[in-house]
Amino acid sequence: MTAIERLWGDFELPIKDALHYANGHSYDVALDSAAPTGFTVLTPFDLAGTLEGDPSWVSSVDGLAAVDLGEKGLLWGGEGSHGSEGFIARLTVDRALTWAMFFTESNPFDRIRLSGNVATFSSTSGLEIELDIDDPRTPIPEPGPTAARMTDTAADASSERTSPVLAGGYEALSCPHGPMPPETPAELLHKEASGVLVGDGERGLSETGQRRRPGR
Repeated sequence: MTAIERLWGDFELPIKDALHYANGHSYDVALDSAAPTGFTVLTPFDLAGTLEGDPSWVSSVDGLAAVDLGEKGLLWGGEGSHGSEGFIARLTVDRALTWAMFFTESNPFDRIRLSGNVATFSSTSGLEIELDIDDPRTPIPEPGPTAARMTDTAADASSERTSPVLAGGYEALSCPHGPMPPETPAELLHKEASGVLVGDGERGLSETGQRRRPGR
């Protein structure tokens, strides 16, 4: 098991702007408004060696938005332990890590838009990260017609509760760190217009309806 897989087992990521792959490869990244993706991948670094120097150099992450990829897994985005932190990730069907990116100054990511193989993750500060979901280092193609699915966690308190299967066949998602308790289903606000779905994504609720932090 790699260092990043061990951290992900407790839903933790290093407090560092970086891209991590489950195979153990890690790269420094930098937010870059001039780049088409919104970020730039820099040099590789040794995560295991870095953690040896300071094992507590990690942040607990929790999901705010998700897009189910069916047999291809799940896209997940959310927050870290501090208000300025945000993360995005792709998981397998079994909710194991494929890759994850962490940013210390992005703010939490609460919206995901998927068009083909390109996902756009939007944060609460308006920051957008656009990438190829198979490999974030792959250059993304030129923008084309939009056929997207979106999850939006900004649903207000008046959102009606819906059944697990929404109109159009979209399925309500279960949390990567545990199924949603049947007695406290996620509040979903959805609409269908040009193939766009809006919902509140992953809430991470406890049985009392309160937010729960993974690994706590």
